[in-house]
Amino acid sequence: MTQLSCFKAYDIRGRVPDELNSALAAKIGRAAAEILGLKKTVIGRDVRLSGAEISAAVAAGLAAGGSRILDLGLCGTEEIYFAAADLEVDGAIMITASHNPADYNGMKIVLAGAVPVGRDNGLGDIEAMAATAGEVSESCEPKKIKIREKYLNHILSFVDITRLPKLKIVVNPGNGGAGAVIEALEKQLPFEFIRVNFEPDGNFPNGVPNPLLPENRAATSRAVRENGADLGVAWDGDFDRCFLFDEKGDFIEGYYIVGLLAAAILEKNPGGKIIHDPRLVWNTREIVKKAGGVPVMSRTGHVFIKELMRHENAIYGGEMSAHHYFRDFFYCDSGMIPWLLVTELMGREEKRISEMVNAMQERYPVSGEINRRVKNPDLVISKVEAHFAEVPAKRSYIDGISIETENHRLNLRKSNTEPLIRLNIETRGDRELLKSLTRELLDIVG
Repeated sequence: MTQLSCFKAYDIRGRVPDELNSALAAKIGRAAAEILGLKKTVIGRDVRLSGAEISAAVAAGLAAGGSRILDLGLCGTEEIYFAAADLEVDGAIMITASHNPADYNGMKIVLAGAVPVGRDNGLGDIEAMAATAGEVSESCEPKKIKIREKYLNHILSFVDITRLPKLKIVVNPGNGGAGAVIEALEKQLPFEFIRVNFEPDGNFPNGVPNPLLPENRAATSRAVRENGADLGVAWDGDFDRCFLFDEKGDFIEGYYIVGLLAAAILEKNPGGKIIHDPRLVWNTREIVKKAGGVPVMSRTGHVFIKELMRHENAIYGGEMSAHHYFRDFFYCDSGMIPWLLVTELMGREEKRISEMVNAMQERYPVSGEINRRVKNPDLVISKVEAHFAEVPAKRSYIDGISIETENHRLNLRKSNTEPLIRLNIETRGDRELLKSLTRELLDIVG
């Protein structure tokens, strides 16, 4: 089968025009319509400069495949999810490359009900058809629609607005698409927003909107400190992820946010199941069990987590990479619901966010995700496993390898989206052990 470099495990993403262009986008649209049986499809796009061109091409391809098209225009990925679940459509396509550089674009495809399309349930077949298809000559004029007000009402239903504390919050969309939603929410919330990199600009003049990169956190941290804010929130480009900063401007690892959200959700849904990824687990398991919930481990990645959430009827799923999934948001990830729930939790607990997070950090310090480019990831994983062969430990192969002793736990896995190997380590309150074990493993990883 001819392979296209822009097709990944969960979505489509590539450099424009080398890996993805309007001609290929049209072929993908037609293949998606035919293979997935899309007779009525919602499309939308993020702020990237190539978005309008790629979106028009996808629409033309969908039309050539027999689909009618509804167009949200500029929006967030979670608005596409909402539309796919709320409207009577067969599926939806979001034109986005999320946190990738400005010259990239891509697509996230879902079926009715916002069920994700991955390589195992259609994406591979779409790739095969698109790789060998002829040119699409059709064009079309999609029907423009608006759903934002209904979407906003839905995400606000996750919190009791009357009980939200009055907070000063730094908001940094990274010149992506989150600003428009924040402006719409502002009228209904008791918050004072301090705007940073707020205007949408597909050139990304202040750097690619990816707060996981340490160099992209400084603007939010500085604004929190300079304005005496209670909280900082930054988003990636299509704002399906949010990243939080405490009142000192310190970045909060996504792992600890999973714990906060699990506690917040379980208070509203006692006894529920919580899905978590295998990279870091101890803090999440402890909090979930203490709150009367049931922790369930999943493979990393939104396709796997959403599938398991549906199977388990789980109320929430969280990844340390800042993807947070909610049963009552169609089992989808949202970049707006998490920070709203955290503000509600701050009001209910009458605590600063640092107070809640610091306790978790002390109990379970972590290495932070360490990424390395290696020639043979499988060989590296085998070397790490052999290194610990004589150590009494529990081993799991749900995603890469996890090795768990009484005092420390590590996970080493291949990235599903990039040519990287990813290492995460946690200990039971032992920072010196964390440092020495990190050095020891990096010597093996190289």
